[in-house]
Amino acid sequence: MTNSINTKNIVLVWDLPIRVIHWLLFICFTGAYLTAEEDGLRLLHVTLGYTLAALMAVRFVWGFVGTKHARFSSFIKGPEAAWLYLMSLFKSTPQHHTGHNPLGAIAILGLMLLSLGVSFTGWCALHEVGGEWNEELHETIAEGMLFLVVIHVVSVLIASLLHRENLVRAMVNGTKSASPSDRPVHQHLWAAILVVLSVIGFWSYQYTHAAVGGIDGAAIVSYHNLKEPEDDD
Repeated sequence: MTNSINTKNIVLVWDLPIRVIHWLLFICFTGAYLTAEEDGLRLLHVTLGYTLAALMAVRFVWGFVGTKHARFSSFIKGPEAAWLYLMSLFKSTPQHHTGHNPLGAIAILGLMLLSLGVSFTGWCALHEVGGEWNEELHETIAEGMLFLVVIHVVSVLIASLLHRENLVRAMVNGTKSASPSDRPVHQHLWAAILVVLSVIGFWSYQYTHAAVGGIDGAAIVSYHNLKEPEDDD
């Protein structure tokens, strides 16, 4: 919703599952990116990659069944709306959106698509499918994701200044300025707890069973052995 905020009305905009997924995605991408070239951390890299893919899948579903501002229908408005929002940033009273703005929507869709690509090519690399060209594609997509993440962070900081609103804090406590007609969304604590427990359970299972053939455990060990240099006779 686009509003000109005259009266300060602070409401809960981002439900707890959205916030939990958002920060877990940040942790997973950052961790996976930093461990990409460390063969000794291959299990961690793969685990974070799988978690990233699963969280994006949950975010996709929540985009249809979640609370008002989490739904795609509330913020995907097309290129014209994105252009109008961008132009409004150069005016004294830029458009204010209670949920995601149209430019943010483009970033979200871009990150979802890149996450799908980086996860698939990562799986192929782990199982030695596609050879060197697939590994290069995997790295290229990861670099593209990093670029988009940086753009997203910079955009959030700029929008925070223009709207005089701390958008980083909003993704922590879930509250934002809204019009008097806006009502707070439900927290959905149960869904957030389920997400966190699922991630913890998956991570525990990976590290407990990988060495004895758990989820891609054998493939991880094989990949690591292939990367180790052969001893000279």
